[in-house]
Amino acid sequence: MSTRVISRIVLWSVCSLIALMWVYAFIFAPRESVNKIKDEAWAQRAQAHCMKAEDIRFALEDLTEMNPNDSLALKQKAKIVEKATDSLEDAINLIANDQPSDEKGKAIVPLWIAEYRLYIKDRRLFAQALMTSLTRPYFAETEVEGVPVSERLGKFARENKMKACQPPLDLSV
Repeated sequence: MSTRVISRIVLWSVCSLIALMWVYAFIFAPRESVNKIKDEAWAQRAQAHCMKAEDIRFALEDLTEMNPNDSLALKQKAKIVEKATDSLEDAINLIANDQPSDEKGKAIVPLWIAEYRLYIKDRRLFAQALMTSLTRPYFAETEVEGVPVSERLGKFARENKMKACQPPLDLSV
């Protein structure tokens, strides 16, 4: 057998294996999300807690233009951030006291809550920085496995139909 025939056989085999991999990926591979839990009633209860916290945050919303170099305005913003974070923490505490009934939920919800507590800690650090800064600091959040914690929290919330439980974007502006 010539080298040309052998290389054609090898190339054809590699291409066939790649095609089979894609057939498996699109037709036979399981579609279940890593974050999706089966206890939908728990997700609805969590969503209700988060909606109450969201309503509180919306009531605190102050859309007036803020001078980033005005230390009094920064202190006022810090107080709003603290109250908003309190509402978020209250919701997470209520959610933490209500565990899902399915095994997967029992395994991953505590991890989500622990990461949410990291996010809340980051918000509190930002509020402290606002209180003591002369110019507006930037909100720096913790990364988990190279991903901002808010992205991980948001993905879990979206995949379990808990839109109000996504981390608020009130510190990004």
